[in-house]
Amino acid sequence: MSPQTLQALREGLKVFVQSGGFDRVLDKVTILSASSGKVVCEMKVEQEHVNKLGSLHGGLTATLVDAISTLALLNTERGLPGVSVDMNITYLSPAKKGEEILIAAQILKQGRTLAFASVDLTNKITGKLIAQGRHTKYLGN
Repeated sequence: MSPQTLQALREGLKVFVQSGGFDRVLDKVTILSASSGKVVCEMKVEQEHVNKLGSLHGGLTATLVDAISTLALLNTERGLPGVSVDMNITYLSPAKKGEEILIAAQILKQGRTLAFASVDLTNKITGKLIAQGRHTKYLGN
């Protein structure tokens, strides 16, 4: 991964955070690595990220799937963010406050009008799968 690619992805993440909307919750996400169609990030689960049971909120998990898969899509030759048409998340185990998680997104297929991504959230220490998401985006004609 070139320093320019990493910087461009960091700038893309900054745009999410600075939008003033819900995506500001991504301010604690750090990009670790990237290659064509792939991005790996990390985040420490803090109080602002948890539900009433003290584990990573499902809505934030969905936001991570959405945003990090979009960064992976931006990191392809076409570089288009697309528009979400379908997203699903399977929640497998909790991530508790204080734990560090890895968010790994990869583009499975990019066609003329649709792109398909997969995102795994894992515990950084144990490697245990927390959630797995699939995201389909419309790229236009």
